[in-house]
Amino acid sequence: MPELQRIDVRGPRFAASITAVLLLIATFLSLIGIATGDLASASLGARVTDPGFLLVLVIAALFLWGVVSPRTAPWGVLYRRVVQPRLALPTEFEDPRPPRFAQGVGLFVTAVGLLLHLAGVPWALPIAAAAAFIAAFLNAVFGLCLGCQLYLLLQRAGLIGRRRPSAA
Repeated sequence: MPELQRIDVRGPRFAASITAVLLLIATFLSLIGIATGDLASASLGARVTDPGFLLVLVIAALFLWGVVSPRTAPWGVLYRRVVQPRLALPTEFEDPRPPRFAQGVGLFVTAVGLLLHLAGVPWALPIAAAAAFIAAFLNAVFGLCLGCQLYLLLQRAGLIGRRRPSAA
């Protein structure tokens, strides 16, 4: 069995810091935009061009990028090329699967908010952005990755992350 790849724990926290700032701005924009008013009477064009919607859409795309190709995701590249060389060598490493799963959870939460916003459900966008912000903030400030904890819980339950033995 090949050795499991490990990543510097500071990388996902750096990415969570930038993501938290973006999500805080997105939450604010969605609170002052049309998402908290009579969204059902707003045209689809108005819903799509709402600044909060557009920023959450960009953040969802970044989450998707983090799931599909974590090595090329912008915050990871920025960390590895600009930040990490200026830091001491890493002393803690982690399995890359839980942070990648956490990116998927962030994608799910923001995608639900985006879809409900497009469907005309008021408050869906700011609530989704705020929920994702809280998760990113906890990871950035305290190192508590809620998506990673969910991954580990599902792994312990045998639902994900474990290879099944092959039939001989």
